[in-house]
Amino acid sequence: MTSTVPAAMTFTAEGSALQAVFLDMDGTLVDTEGFWWDAEREVFAGLGHTLDESWRHVVVGGPMTRSAGFLIEATGADITLAELTVLLNERFEQRIGRGVPMMPGAERLLSELAAHNIPTALVSASHRRIIDKIVHSLGPANFALTIAGDEVARTKPHPEPYLLAARGLGADPVRCAVVEDTATGVAAAEAAGCRVVAVPSVAPIAAAAGRVVVGSLEEVDLAFLRTLITRVN
Repeated sequence: MTSTVPAAMTFTAEGSALQAVFLDMDGTLVDTEGFWWDAEREVFAGLGHTLDESWRHVVVGGPMTRSAGFLIEATGADITLAELTVLLNERFEQRIGRGVPMMPGAERLLSELAAHNIPTALVSASHRRIIDKIVHSLGPANFALTIAGDEVARTKPHPEPYLLAARGLGADPVRCAVVEDTATGVAAAEAAGCRVVAVPSVAPIAAAAGRVVVGSLEEVDLAFLRTLITRVN
């Protein structure tokens, strides 16, 4: 699955200021944030180190380079960032190979967006090899575009992934709604100018201007997302 589509894509969400919806993956659509932490603990155990539970809030939602780099520095493990990245991806793939649980409300939301022909993109800090495996479970037809963390020059919390998604779908970022579960992802979406729904998974996220915080995707539907968008004349 590629990370770009023709910029001339036509919107089908007629009558609404909402032009596109962008969804994070880990912790937002699929309940895999715990999988990543388990993979990190197992890999570092093999290296002779025990991870402090408090570090989980530091590494959640970040790009692989940031999370892995932090853990190397925190533990003093004798491993390079490149070597650790390979080990973490391999261990995570083993876990998702046994099945990927969806977050409550995720399947319904994806089905509703597809039924109303809302241009939808998956925007994740995970690597392409991971995204493609999980998208196979989520349904490739649900996404017009997917953006992987290893295919952008600057991943979350930089706005580039969301700006790329908007450009790929020919959308104005201010008319795009984003659903994220971490402060890192929220920061990226807001920096891109998108309207954000935060559904915190591991660490809390405070409400703020232009941002709505909910307890579950069960509270999010198309009508709700449309209310986030201010019509631009």
